[in-house]
Amino acid sequence: MSKPRIAVIGAGLIGLSTAVCISETIPRCSVTIISDEFTPNTTSDVAAGMLIPHTYPGTPIYQQKQWFKETFDYLFAINNSSEALSAGISLVSGWQIFKTNSNAELPFWSDIVLGFRAMTEMELKKFPQYRFGQAFTTLKCDCPSYLLRLEKRLKGNGGEVHAKRITNLWDLQNDYDIVVNCTGIGSRELIGDLKIYPVRGQVLKVHAPWLNHFIRDPDGLSYIYPGIHNVTLGETREKDSWNLSPDPNISKDIFDKCCALEPSLQKAQDIKVRVGLRPARLAVRLQKEILVQGEKKLPVVHNYGHGSGGFSMHWGTAKEAARLVGECIATLQDPLPKAKL
Repeated sequence: MSKPRIAVIGAGLIGLSTAVCISETIPRCSVTIISDEFTPNTTSDVAAGMLIPHTYPGTPIYQQKQWFKETFDYLFAINNSSEALSAGISLVSGWQIFKTNSNAELPFWSDIVLGFRAMTEMELKKFPQYRFGQAFTTLKCDCPSYLLRLEKRLKGNGGEVHAKRITNLWDLQNDYDIVVNCTGIGSRELIGDLKIYPVRGQVLKVHAPWLNHFIRDPDGLSYIYPGIHNVTLGETREKDSWNLSPDPNISKDIFDKCCALEPSLQKAQDIKVRVGLRPARLAVRLQKEILVQGEKKLPVVHNYGHGSGGFSMHWGTAKEAARLVGECIATLQDPLPKAKL
């Protein structure tokens, strides 16, 4: 057949990384990103970009661990290159703290991040209200820089980027052989997936360059994540809220909680408020299907529903989506079933 034409819908982290992975692993194909939003206006731009996995109840742990390891290894290689600064990738050490030691069980990702261990008594003195903690080093993406790198990489591989809102996948059938759906929360309307729902997140981006360790309280939903260009303070998790307007009371609550963890934040400057809707789902939807309309068929690969774990899993799921696209191409090239021997 002629050169396979692949459309990837969505230009956030998942769409861009999937498009890049397809363009680099499948020879002789054309890849086009189609989206109505691009950085810095995507949900991914709001995210803190820390590689600390969120657990998906509907996805096997071994699968989540594989996706995380593939993502960590990929970004670690960038961090160890001359591109680290321009890509917005940095190593960050810090602490995950708990008010009880009931969380002493090792998370599934503890042997992938660097130097995972229990906090010492000396370290815990910094947090007198907390009784137990874990220390480790992980990776952080400064989101706009990393998204721009992915877009540049796609274009360097011959890929194209089109600004357009897609409301029906069938509108792409005449121009593309395969469609990859990376629309996140947009999949609820685009394909009618009612299993995906928004979890509203409000964060603060502040200038506090003296901070170089992260602090995370998973139980209190508070975190301080230093990056190359700013520090992200969070967070909120409001299920089924579609409200994108910043709430000043929430901002004050976030700031006060983070200052209780790190009093020097009182001196932070240039405070900006960002709001995003996490595309939450019990399990990431990562599968292929064939849409049928009369005699017409449209192969579709879905890769969405990463919730708050997108940065931790994005390259692993992009590799899997690229593999599924490869299977679709093989079907297009050999549409007839093989005779049984």
